[in-house]
Amino acid sequence: MFDLSVISPVLLWTAIAIYAASFVAYAFDLARRSQATADAQTVRERELVGAGARSGSGAVTPTGAPVDPAPQRFVMARIGTSLMVLAWVFHLAAVVTRSIAAGRVPWANLYEFAMIGTLLIVLVYLIVLTRIDLRYLGTFITGLVVILLGLAATNFYVAVTPLMDPLKSIWLIIHVFVASLGTAFFALAFALSALQLMQSRRERLVREGAAKTGPGFLRTLPLSDRLESLAYRFSIIGFILWTFTLIAGAIWAQDAWGRYWGFDVKETWTFVIWVIYAGYIHARATRGWRGNPSAWLSIVGFAAVMFNFTIVNVFFKGLHAYSGLS
Repeated sequence: MFDLSVISPVLLWTAIAIYAASFVAYAFDLARRSQATADAQTVRERELVGAGARSGSGAVTPTGAPVDPAPQRFVMARIGTSLMVLAWVFHLAAVVTRSIAAGRVPWANLYEFAMIGTLLIVLVYLIVLTRIDLRYLGTFITGLVVILLGLAATNFYVAVTPLMDPLKSIWLIIHVFVASLGTAFFALAFALSALQLMQSRRERLVREGAAKTGPGFLRTLPLSDRLESLAYRFSIIGFILWTFTLIAGAIWAQDAWGRYWGFDVKETWTFVIWVIYAGYIHARATRGWRGNPSAWLSIVGFAAVMFNFTIVNVFFKGLHAYSGLS
């Protein structure tokens, strides 16, 4: 009979390899976008020079502005997305086989947290793709997933073990899953905020008439305002889920330890993350604090999430010391 606890890591490493291939495809897509915008700029310049000699030509609009070239198909982005879907299937298989081997939900230690968290990041991204074209985020998402899964597989792996007594609760399923899902939305907001900063800088350089305005692929992306709006929406969803995570964690703490709150390191950092995103949402919604400051708050918030996931779990001891590492 097959040992699923052995098969699961093999499936996970296969998924990592395919995610890496997807990252390469998305990276080529960004490079192709840069080349396409450079070629389009050359065509526009030639059209402007010859506009007088070609009056009435289809190369310019009635106002004299050059017509944008035919939209690019971005084939490499499609390949990257297809590879991501394939990698996600292997990733899901790794999670399912781990769960069957353990006889429980597969998120009871740091290695398993990484597996389910990254699985949900990719799932949310792929679902959003059916409504909004965010393929330009592919490099960021696949890069993040490869790093987190690679780190987990090489440094956080632990053999399948029975649940510790405090984890034998229905709240393990609810609390950790909702926290992981909230993290997935925060990850999308983080990627969009990082691009927003780059796009905002490009727009400023364009207004100033600079010769060089940054990577060419930015010209194929939405404007910084649109990127900020998307990041804000994803942050709101993540914040709602994170709020529920805090409430569910408090209820679970009462059941397990007889108190709702004890300023454990993990509890404190979960609250710090909540405060950062609450401040971000409040400042942007009520005080019009938009642009680069809001993007930086979004990035700081996700950095706090990653700090909570890695540093706090590994190096800080407390009642939430369930990393599984010795």
